[in-house]
Amino acid sequence: MTSQTVLTLDGVSVIRDGKQILGPISFRIATGERWVVLGPNGAGKSTLLGVLAARIFPSKGSAILLDQQVGRIDVSELRTRIGLASPSLEAMIESDELVRDVVLTAAYAIIGRWNENYDLWDESRAVALLTTFGVRELGDRRYSTLSSGEKKRVMIARALMADPELLLLDEPAAGLDVGGREDLLHRFAQFSNDPSSPASVLVTHHIEEIPIGTTHAILLKDGKIAVSGPVDSVITTEHVSAVFGLPIQVSHESSRFFARA
Repeated sequence: MTSQTVLTLDGVSVIRDGKQILGPISFRIATGERWVVLGPNGAGKSTLLGVLAARIFPSKGSAILLDQQVGRIDVSELRTRIGLASPSLEAMIESDELVRDVVLTAAYAIIGRWNENYDLWDESRAVALLTTFGVRELGDRRYSTLSSGEKKRVMIARALMADPELLLLDEPAAGLDVGGREDLLHRFAQFSNDPSSPASVLVTHHIEEIPIGTTHAILLKDGKIAVSGPVDSVITTEHVSAVFGLPIQVSHESSRFFARA
């Protein structure tokens, strides 16, 4: 399969209250690639993800997402082609919403079921995604009754409901215990191994949360890219120590990364 460009950022900066909080940043993502973005608190990770999700407009530079230039098109249509799972989106889910409907409503890019009609294909896809991430049996539960780990899995299933061309995950393993984290990463790695899966960008604070199958990485520092490229060449002792500002030993075992001070 020929590799095609999914997104291109060229000199993108984001300025708030006269302060540049991101950029300038330039990089390109192609089909089949699995990216991870790491960096310390305040490095600009969530802002970068907001740009990639077409929810934050660049103050300078060019952001071309799925062959559309942000700022020159209807972003509401573009957003339906991008799957997003983030804490801010999770907070918008009503507590009494059924788990099945949390996923199903993503077919219309809305939050909260009202009077929409869904066909059998939509319903079957929602069940299949809940099954993929191990929460099918929770479909008739209220969203508020789920554990943190269960909610994370439901939100990833929701992000994939509309069959997106780009998948964005903002700290999907945050707040999970070791068992929950490992189960989620295993399921996501299995899903990503499918050649038909969309290109993805995962944001995290922790090296241990880089899923197997990740192809590329970006290390952010002070709103700029410190280093980027193939994951094995980026996630190294030298680079991670420089970005986080203290000696960190990085090891690579069984296709996973680990770090210790």
